[in-house]
Amino acid sequence: MKKIIFFIISLVLFIPIALFAQTTKKITAAPLSSQTSACIGCHKTYTPGIVEDWLKSLHSKTSPEMALKKKPIERRVSAEKFDDSLNKVAVGCYECHSLNPSKHKDNFNHMGFKINIVVSPSDCATCHPVETMQYSGSKKAHAVGNLTKNPVYHGLVETVISKKKIENGKIVQLPSSPFTQHETCFSCHGTEVKVEGLKEVNTAMGKIKVPSLINWPNQGVGRINPDGSMGSCSACHPRHSFSIEIARKPYTCAQCHLDPDVPAWNVYKESKHGNIYFSKYQDWDFKAVPWKVGKDFQSPTCATCHNSLITTAEGKIIAERTHDFGARLWIRLFGLIYSHPQPIHGDTSIIKNKDGLPLPTAFTGEVATVGLINKDEQNKRQNNMQSLCKSCHSTQWTTNHFVKLDNTIKEVDSMILSSTLLLLEAWKNNLAEGLIHGKNPFDDAIEQMWIRQWLFYGNSIKYASAMTGAPDYATFKNGWWNMTENLQNMKDWIEFKKSSKGSEKK
Repeated sequence: MKKIIFFIISLVLFIPIALFAQTTKKITAAPLSSQTSACIGCHKTYTPGIVEDWLKSLHSKTSPEMALKKKPIERRVSAEKFDDSLNKVAVGCYECHSLNPSKHKDNFNHMGFKINIVVSPSDCATCHPVETMQYSGSKKAHAVGNLTKNPVYHGLVETVISKKKIENGKIVQLPSSPFTQHETCFSCHGTEVKVEGLKEVNTAMGKIKVPSLINWPNQGVGRINPDGSMGSCSACHPRHSFSIEIARKPYTCAQCHLDPDVPAWNVYKESKHGNIYFSKYQDWDFKAVPWKVGKDFQSPTCATCHNSLITTAEGKIIAERTHDFGARLWIRLFGLIYSHPQPIHGDTSIIKNKDGLPLPTAFTGEVATVGLINKDEQNKRQNNMQSLCKSCHSTQWTTNHFVKLDNTIKEVDSMILSSTLLLLEAWKNNLAEGLIHGKNPFDDAIEQMWIRQWLFYGNSIKYASAMTGAPDYATFKNGWWNMTENLQNMKDWIEFKKSSKGSEKK
């Protein structure tokens, strides 16, 4: 009797999976592994959105063996060989969620398989080792540590997002909660995903035991994963389609890079490039590899300038693919406090200025002497970026644009210096308490006006200049007008505080 019951149950489970596998063979060009077929047999019912998303992906339609048959310039994989178990099958559920189980603290027994909940960059490196290596050295991969390991940056973050209450007429700052962090700075930067044993959860399939993940969900670019790796490929290539099209469109970058602090998206929308994109993007080929300027697209998106493999229509390489998004940049517009050469490595917490602070510049403007790229590397990167611009623009147009940008950076930094000197005056005269007093440099009114000067207004002007043609963001939308008004407000604040102290003495 038991054998009959077991046979019936086996048929009930096997027939839907077998039928789905047969159907899928007609949809996908590459065969499915038996493990992935089993995964989909259930998930087609319980998480159909994931399955359908994956079925539209290139992963479902190709195998590593098929990928290697393409010309090197057309490949999206950088590995040269693959394990036999992966080589001939589509890149499915099991192929991604079963990798490196000994390193994954989130690995667990699931329906007879050893499965990882979180797919990490180290797993993606099975097929994309070069991309993973490039990303691992970037500022994005180190985005968590660059906030938490740097006491100055961390102090700014906590001042902004911590809870406050009034006690004895003063504002008292309380530590931020993990939930608040996930909705603010660390939503983009990421936090550490930790595993605290197993827990029982109610699902449509009944009660099952899964790893208890802390700080999950989490798609920050610098997310620290349960296997110890840093980063989230799905921050730009969202699961489960992992689409290159989505990553190339500016909406992906717009999740984090928007005003007031990093106004790239807002500037792009107002720029000539943005105008062309919104008018014509429906006619572009966002899936082409390589991406051919003028043929596949007619105006740059973020990916064009920062990381995509760009060629002419004939296939001549203009810019190599990179997943270090700062590798083509010679200067960092966004910085505390002034613009400065790009960091040599993504871990910016190791940089020290002349005063020993973990900052790339001193309060008076001097650039750190170690940890930043040298002049030769700056020139090399700027020339490479100009080559991209020249694929559409004349030499004179391009040259003059970069001259204008260099001048704008200098002038904006000079305005930031004026505001910083006012702040130092306030500290020196004990009108506010900051670094020289061993106190929080971000919580007094004049300190917060100073933050606006470089974090909001200075960045707005620099981004507007760099991204060609968003004059409102350079002038009235957090631009020159705001810097001018803010500087006057800082000066007036100091004069008011001085006069108030004089009145108290009398």
